[in-house]
Amino acid sequence: MNRWNNLIDLKGDSASMEVINQRILSDATIEGTNLIVLVMAIMIACIGLNLNSVAVIIGAMLISPLMGGIVATGYGMATYDVPFIRKSLIKLSFQVGLAVLTASIYFLLSPLTSPTDEMLARTTPTIWDVLVALCGGIAGAVGNTRKEKSNVIPGVAIATALMPPLCTAGYGLASGNHTFF
Repeated sequence: MNRWNNLIDLKGDSASMEVINQRILSDATIEGTNLIVLVMAIMIACIGLNLNSVAVIIGAMLISPLMGGIVATGYGMATYDVPFIRKSLIKLSFQVGLAVLTASIYFLLSPLTSPTDEMLARTTPTIWDVLVALCGGIAGAVGNTRKEKSNVIPGVAIATALMPPLCTAGYGLASGNHTFF
């Protein structure tokens, strides 16, 4: 029985609560570097969607700091910290609004106006998308609590990325196509 306990032990290489707290707080900031990186990720995702380039879209997913707000909100829920949840949701809402607004401006100015397959792929979410997000969230929570950073977080960022759907919503606003929004 001890062998099985060691196999699924999540406490052995866990970081301290102070380290986890600081990591989540710093990832959830929406000023300075994170704000600039967010705008650049939005632009990269929009260009990738416009050009129908999966590689460019994945690049935007990897650098996007949107996951910080999502993780912070989940962390607040897991620790029953209502003020932290409220602050995290406000920050995440700002990020989402900024993403849709920036994407709308990009698509208003872009000479490429027809929707691509990558945009169309983001207009019909299914239960499978929810399951991927749930599994990614669990993997991200475990990965975020380890002493050593691992490759889990970039993988979760790709699997559960919000950037392409938000940019597609921006396209919908810019083009007046409510199906995309």
